[in-house]
Amino acid sequence: MTIDTPRLQARVAELLAEYAIPSAAIGVLHDGEIAEFAIGVKNVETREPATTDTIYQCGSMTKTWTALAFMQLVDEGKVDLDAPVRTYLPGFTVADPEASAKVTPRHLLYHANGIEEVFDDPGEGDDVYERIVDNITTAPQVFPLGYTHGYSAALGYAILARILEVIDGKRWDDVMQDRLFDPMGLTSTNSWREQVDHTRAATGHLIRSLDEGPIITPVDHLPRAFGAGGGITSTTREVLAMAHVLLNSGTAPNGKRIVSADSIREMASSRVPVPDPYMFGPEWALGLIVCDWRGETVYATDGSTIGQNARLRLLPDSGTAIAMLTNGGPRESFYRKVFNEILIDLGTAAIPDLPAPDPTLNLDLARYEGVYGRPGARYEVSAKGGKLYLTLVLDPMQAELLQKPDHIRYELLPVSETHFLMPPADPLEDAQTVAIYDFANGTAQYLHTNCRVNPRLS
Repeated sequence: MTIDTPRLQARVAELLAEYAIPSAAIGVLHDGEIAEFAIGVKNVETREPATTDTIYQCGSMTKTWTALAFMQLVDEGKVDLDAPVRTYLPGFTVADPEASAKVTPRHLLYHANGIEEVFDDPGEGDDVYERIVDNITTAPQVFPLGYTHGYSAALGYAILARILEVIDGKRWDDVMQDRLFDPMGLTSTNSWREQVDHTRAATGHLIRSLDEGPIITPVDHLPRAFGAGGGITSTTREVLAMAHVLLNSGTAPNGKRIVSADSIREMASSRVPVPDPYMFGPEWALGLIVCDWRGETVYATDGSTIGQNARLRLLPDSGTAIAMLTNGGPRESFYRKVFNEILIDLGTAAIPDLPAPDPTLNLDLARYEGVYGRPGARYEVSAKGGKLYLTLVLDPMQAELLQKPDHIRYELLPVSETHFLMPPADPLEDAQTVAIYDFANGTAQYLHTNCRVNPRLS
């Protein structure tokens, strides 16, 4: 291991102060060895220091865990990735007849199902995934089945969890314990907040201004409906145990085989293109994002809750994994700076920058103008003075919580005919990229940002 831990600790401490993030726990797996450290505090009010044993919320990194458990069913011949969901859930129905009959686990695993996240309130009981499936009979399509990529925060993996429950005859939480956590020897990883040792847990924080600094989040956990897609809590070392499975053909650090080598290859190679290839990666695989770092293929899995953030990058060419868990953020520029410091020490590929605008492009701006959105999200794209602008319309409760205006305008700088760089409108934000695409009817039909797809509304 060539990690200069004292240098990294000092640099991460500087960055935590700059970004007003209370703490970060970082672990690096390289050549079979682990280096890890933690900087900062678990809670800004108690000032209790974070350690490498601190438990953080992993958010949507959970999807990779759920995908691994599902691939065990594939190994056992109990499910086929390309069989209709109805094979395992006979009453499965959504509003669109084709999606009802033809959506498969593969569609769900790489977010090409297109089903809107409309499932009412399924409650917090052990039957949450059964209730979600029962509640989506009128859920419409955001896009036709398999037509594009559109990230599903909860619904897609809730359906996969229900298949796991039906086949194993137990709730998803117990499936994860029996299929993954116990065989891997994990004692700090849990799927449900009531299982967490709260004396070791980090507290989530939000930041509304640099002057105010981080405040404790008023929403300290996600609803149980998000469990299979975002409910796992863990430590950096145990996140790296999952990384070890992915990097070592399905084998855990304790030598136990978790999934077959064929399943690991399938998870990495079965992919759909992502409309916005710049922010996270150009393709999405089965429970993994596929990145291109200057010609090197890197796999990613990330997650956020309301006040915590998790990042994992897998570099198969060098047998390396880097994990970072924080109780603030997410901030893309913070993650890039921290990980690039580590990558410099390892002598591996650095994270590429976002693309630069192309000032020579002469676009017909009218083709992009319109309103795009879905429940909980609204984007208004307009042209003025030869420039294109995006106005983000925030939910009033979200705007009040973050102390932001409910309409925030950004300029869109063209990178290509379908991709734009969106500079930040606030010091607490980072630049983002946006895809506005599919001109089948003369005007763009979809806006894709932060992995979510939003169809044209008007």
